[in-house]
Amino acid sequence: MYGIVNVALEQMVIDTYGQNKWEEALLKSGTGITHFEVDKLYDDEVTYLLIASVAEVLEIHIHKVMNLFGEWWILKVGKGKHAKLMESGGASLKEFLINLPTFHSKVILIYVEMFAPQFTVTNIEANSILIHYHSNRRSLTEFVRGLLVGLGKMFNVPVSVILLSSKNEGADHDTFRVSWN
Repeated sequence: MYGIVNVALEQMVIDTYGQNKWEEALLKSGTGITHFEVDKLYDDEVTYLLIASVAEVLEIHIHKVMNLFGEWWILKVGKGKHAKLMESGGASLKEFLINLPTFHSKVILIYVEMFAPQFTVTNIEANSILIHYHSNRRSLTEFVRGLLVGLGKMFNVPVSVILLSSKNEGADHDTFRVSWN
């Protein structure tokens, strides 16, 4: 994964829980890395170790860390450094979700070596949509759920995100129903 992911995790922990918690998690991770470069590629395992260490230090379930990080990613990274890119995704939550399959093609123009997931959308209704998340990475299901919740917050629309099928439980991809009022 690109270093921007690890830098964002670091910033989320520092801003929310304090510098000491990040330093404790970083040490506990055993990666031996003390500084991450945004545009440098790191082995996925580094990120997984960091997330597990953050969960342990904060004494919260790893799924909760992933949810929080997904929301943080949208609301801080997406609306910060990549605000123009996020604006190009759509003018409403529904429009953004419908455009999600093409969104990562824009991201790859920025991060050319990115191993991007793929999204497909089905069952588009007035107030709901099915999002299919395909990735060869170890499942980031709860991170994606956090991203979807974060998108709702970005558009000031409360959302419900229900996992309908999971790669962790034998499906070939994760499927989420995203609903809003």
